[in-house]
Amino acid sequence: MSDGEHVSIWTVPERQGRGRRPAYSRAQITEAAVRIADAEGLDAASMRRIAADLGTGAMSLYRYVPSREGLVELMYDHVIGEQDFPGRPTGDWRADLTLVARNTRRMLLRHPWALAARRPRGTLGPHQLRLVEFSLGALDVGVPVDEILTLVSMLNGWVELAVRDEMQGELDLRRSGLTNDEWMIKNLPHVRSLIESGDYPMFSRVVVDAKLPHMAPEESFRYRLDRVLDCIAAALPGPA
Repeated sequence: MSDGEHVSIWTVPERQGRGRRPAYSRAQITEAAVRIADAEGLDAASMRRIAADLGTGAMSLYRYVPSREGLVELMYDHVIGEQDFPGRPTGDWRADLTLVARNTRRMLLRHPWALAARRPRGTLGPHQLRLVEFSLGALDVGVPVDEILTLVSMLNGWVELAVRDEMQGELDLRRSGLTNDEWMIKNLPHVRSLIESGDYPMFSRVVVDAKLPHMAPEESFRYRLDRVLDCIAAALPGPA
């Protein structure tokens, strides 16, 4: 193998040769890596840190997971596997994609590092393949496969963006030491001056009339998700 050549972890047997029985499994290593990443971030889940967690030497783990890229692939597929959805689409594409979107949001909020772990050109693991089959199959309703890919990609991209915004908003509030209501009150003088200037009519409408800024995160996500699904419905044949 030449330097820089990518070899997917899914093509490398977990146990090679006859030798003695392995002391660890990829599942154990992956679970330890996920625990560390949950607590300290993706960068903290190094082979050295995982080895310390398992009580062994870092070099011994490379027998099971030959590369950092392979470890990240295993970690991402592992958390995808936490999602609960049927083995095949139900025939109600809107309900199926709602389930995918809400499951994905919950998974990303549990494992924020997974946003950075996803590899657009990575080789799909078994759990990712199940999710792909379910998501794409949900929209297999008589449209070209390129249309299915585009619509599912649009949904997934929106979910990731929504979760990033939600996590960043929560981080900003924690750093400020304020609640959401306290933050709004603190900024009220500046907001009032913008409204009174008359220069920002749409911003003024948002402040005065919009309900979204006052919704709980789950309610806001569901409201906006319904609008995204309406857009998908417009691209499909027949009733939504």
